[in-house]
Amino acid sequence: MSIEIDKRLSLDNLRAKHPLIQCLTNEVAMNFCANVLNALGASPVMSFSPDEAAEFVDNANAITTNIGTLTREKYAGIRLVMERAKVLGKPVVFDPVAHFATSFRRNATKHLLELSPKVIRGNASEIIAFTAKTSAHGVDSHAEGESRFNAAIEAAKQTKAVIAMSGKTDFITDGNEHILVEGGHSLMSKVSASGCALTCVTGAFTALAPDQALKATVKAFATFSAAGAIAGHQAKGPGSFVPLFIDALAEMDDQIVDRSVSIRPWQNDGIAED
Repeated sequence: MSIEIDKRLSLDNLRAKHPLIQCLTNEVAMNFCANVLNALGASPVMSFSPDEAAEFVDNANAITTNIGTLTREKYAGIRLVMERAKVLGKPVVFDPVAHFATSFRRNATKHLLELSPKVIRGNASEIIAFTAKTSAHGVDSHAEGESRFNAAIEAAKQTKAVIAMSGKTDFITDGNEHILVEGGHSLMSKVSASGCALTCVTGAFTALAPDQALKATVKAFATFSAAGAIAGHQAKGPGSFVPLFIDALAEMDDQIVDRSVSIRPWQNDGIAED
């Protein structure tokens, strides 16, 4: 690991602090996200009902929001939670799943971005769509070309959030500093809830050092990738990968992360992209 990481972001500290992460994720991912956070040492709460969700913010250390299975009720809950989080200064990690796909999602995302999420995590198509028209048709669409990194940088400047772009090579930027995270395993892309779970893990690390959102996001991505690499080498397919991945997170330490993942700054150095 070539990037110095804040000591508050150690796995030992995460397990000692046991941060409470309010996860307004989608129904497809809820169980997996909760198991991932529990294995890592954080504590998940999954309420999104407008009747109670905002109350949970008072006790949460960080919030993650996800529009993967968006309904009017869920949007209302997410909006109330993000409004309360902004008032209290609690960090929010926003996952704008396929935000470009329908007018409902586009409008919801526009209003949620006004509530100042600390981190925005998405795939290349989702991030590029913040700054340009895209031909993407789903959450698994992949953009190619060097422009995706530049689009992420522009998105960070426009939103004033850390942009975390998932891919074979992850790209994380606050608009000024740009970090590549390389590792993981191809089976990670075969598990439909893996991106949603990564959003929740990013929330767990951001809770430890909300003033260092870029480094917290890098540590989250690196930890997630390290667990994916370990599980992928043992798994026979995506079905066996999931329990092995959760076990790997439970047994993860900072030394394993350092050995398993490459982290380095990016300065438009011509790296081959996904």
